[in-house]
Amino acid sequence: MSYERPYGGRRRRRDDYDQDRRRDLQESPEQRLQATIIRLGDVDVEQEIPQLATDPRFHDAANVPVISEGLRLGITEQPYKIPHYAALLRVLSVPHPEPSPPEGESAQGSSSSPSVGRQILDDFWRGFQAYLDQLAWRQARLCIHFFAHLTEAGVVTPQSMLGLLQSFTAVLDEFGVSTGRGKRAARCAAEGLMRAGRSLKDYSPASVIELISTLQAYNETIAGAKWLVQPITKLYNQDASPVNAAEILDCAVTALKLLEASDFSDTATIYPQPYADLPSLSEAPFDLPSVLVPPEVIELDGLSTDSGEDALVKKEEWPEHLLRLFDNDVTPDPATPAGYAVRADLLDIIDIFEVNRKECARILAEYPRWTVPGTFKPKPGTPADVPDRELVPGRDWQLESSIIETILGAQFILPESPEKPIYYITLITELCKLSPQTVGPAVGKSIRKLYSYLADGLDVEVGRRFAEWFAVHMSNFGFQWVWKEWVPDLSLPVLHPKRVFMHRALEIEIRLSYLDRILKTLPEAFHDPAQGALPEQAPGPEYDYDDPSAPHHDSAQSVLNQLRGRAKPEDVMSLLESLKITLVETADGDINVDSVIRSIAVQSLLHIGSRSFSHFLNAIERYLLVLRNLASGGADAKADLLSVVSTFWRRNRQMISIVFDKLMQYQIVDPTDVVGWVFTHMTEGLDWDVLKGAVDKANGRVVIARKRVAALRKEQDDTRARAKASGGADDGAMEVDGEIKQEDTPADSPALVNALNAFTSLTREQKSTLARVLEGFVHAVHSTSTDSSLIPDQTSLRVISPSAWEDRGSWGNEEWKAWQTWVWYKHFCRTYSPYLRSYATTLSIVSFAAVDGADNAAAVLMKKIWALAIGQD
Repeated sequence: MSYERPYGGRRRRRDDYDQDRRRDLQESPEQRLQATIIRLGDVDVEQEIPQLATDPRFHDAANVPVISEGLRLGITEQPYKIPHYAALLRVLSVPHPEPSPPEGESAQGSSSSPSVGRQILDDFWRGFQAYLDQLAWRQARLCIHFFAHLTEAGVVTPQSMLGLLQSFTAVLDEFGVSTGRGKRAARCAAEGLMRAGRSLKDYSPASVIELISTLQAYNETIAGAKWLVQPITKLYNQDASPVNAAEILDCAVTALKLLEASDFSDTATIYPQPYADLPSLSEAPFDLPSVLVPPEVIELDGLSTDSGEDALVKKEEWPEHLLRLFDNDVTPDPATPAGYAVRADLLDIIDIFEVNRKECARILAEYPRWTVPGTFKPKPGTPADVPDRELVPGRDWQLESSIIETILGAQFILPESPEKPIYYITLITELCKLSPQTVGPAVGKSIRKLYSYLADGLDVEVGRRFAEWFAVHMSNFGFQWVWKEWVPDLSLPVLHPKRVFMHRALEIEIRLSYLDRILKTLPEAFHDPAQGALPEQAPGPEYDYDDPSAPHHDSAQSVLNQLRGRAKPEDVMSLLESLKITLVETADGDINVDSVIRSIAVQSLLHIGSRSFSHFLNAIERYLLVLRNLASGGADAKADLLSVVSTFWRRNRQMISIVFDKLMQYQIVDPTDVVGWVFTHMTEGLDWDVLKGAVDKANGRVVIARKRVAALRKEQDDTRARAKASGGADDGAMEVDGEIKQEDTPADSPALVNALNAFTSLTREQKSTLARVLEGFVHAVHSTSTDSSLIPDQTSLRVISPSAWEDRGSWGNEEWKAWQTWVWYKHFCRTYSPYLRSYATTLSIVSFAAVDGADNAAAVLMKKIWALAIGQD
């Protein structure tokens, strides 16, 4: 084959080179053995297990560590194969006949040695203990699945399996156990019990009931936290069950109770049990050693702020709700044993294969081959008389709808998804490419169902992510959607969630393409500027001084010419000062000259930087001195700068966030200034993207400062240790009664002192930013009375009542704006709860002082959400 293909020969693909390289790489026998285990079932698992059972490599004691490691990798990375790995170990637990000894020699007591399966399990247990010590919860949970199947197979004793599960339920009784630790330990116990429940109940029915009671009791203690992260919000009822959503631990407990009520008789129809028909073992079952789940790791090098509060925060973890989009006859109900098993498997696959979305899509599409026959409907074109194709009552679900619903459920988990949203978006795209005829309809139905939820209380953050997924997904498939279905909704108020969704989705579509391209995909009704669905012009800058007839045009042109000529910052400031004097002398009427100068300077600077992002950065960096001078007038001056930016980029909201971020990065404005600007400009609702950018900037600076302090402190400690080791007692120390006593403690290095000062300053800024956000929300849902005290805003008070919610079809912009403000407040509290907890005392006093003691519904709900977020409810 020609590499240069001069006559049009086949071009060598990248795969050809990869195969050549693979041939050159010689795998060791251990690697080949491990690969054999990992690839178990890739062809035909029913034939492979008997073949492996007779493979001499699997009966060589020297290979036990290799086989054990292969099992650990297979179980934790391919959980859908766990029942078959259990079957393999069950087969290996049968003593292998030893070869006959040569004539004249007798056998050396081989019958007393444990089977290779027992040796593998003993080594495997040590790996499980390592996962537990590292608090690798997912790996530990999947290993428990393995042990549970082995218990059903008769390889592990029921009493030791019961003891293992009790070790995890003991975590739930710990004082102050965190939600993240509790829910993970509970899932380990619940999912192990689901698989091994029949054997465990035969051994000790009372212990099984006690396990379920412990799980249920813990589940009831986190009811408030569940309400805070429900994807469909009911502000008026914190005790309401989630609507069209299923919380994972809730489902696990409900499914367990159903299984226990039937004495776990349905286990074999839920989980594959390829070991069920094997003969009983002659060898005694394996006793799992007792374990103690290690406590959570607590870092002891936390830094304290000037108020003595710890600035080190740990990410808060919440209960996880999965949004339901289809009926139970289409996709599995996770509150049933069979439905929970399928959902948990799909979630694990999605989570594990985040590193390779193409492989994840392939495995998801092939998932039915690892389930009990009859779990899913057959693929189109499959003959009706396929062997073993038996319908299972209550199942026969649609695979593609189940997969899409599970992916979107994970993507819309609040307050943030387990993986980055782009992963879920691209995974759905890969599935559509893999099987467009079957996945495409499921995606379309999901979009329509989510759209219908928008008017029924879908959380504003879920709505925001939905718009992003919709726009990006459409961009991958030619922006084709049946927009005419939504034309009637153009008559809804502008701030209605459906209108907000359409506006944001089209805004992102335009960002991903261009205005004229998107116009061609929309019905004529969307083209009318009066509808407010599309901008009149393509996104771009809006320089107010471009028109010669515009006020201050000549002054702006003189500034613009200097900036284009790359004049020195001092010269630009001199020109601005002279223009200010001229305006004061010639101004007609009462105008704010300082504001006019800021508008001219900042708009001109943004204008020369509007050609590209690099032009913008160059302009900002060249004239930082000018910007700092313009912002030197205090909070009002900084608010002016932000307003000028929003005016200049009013046709491109993305650029507003970008410019604000750079102004904070270069410390022209502070995060508190941006937060204040957001709450001052709420005419069209809260701009969450800008608010989040400000809070993240303040929090991020503290994280960076803390890491720097930790690094400098470690460096200084290492330096002192080396000096002490090299100098001994002669280096600034005096020996007293056989002991070495330091005469004085070396002072901190100047770099460390500066870093500590910066850390203290930034934590103060962080606290101020969080306090400013909370105060902004307090004032957003309250009005100022004649005596300057705060009273509930009547619209904000009305929208949280059940009667008003039932009448939401008649709401206007004011009502929807108030409702969205409430839900954004809820999202802020749950998203930043770790930081809010760090300053809980200060923030409670400062931010809620205006409503302290108030007993109206608005104040009560506001403080209720706050208490849930900081864990004081």
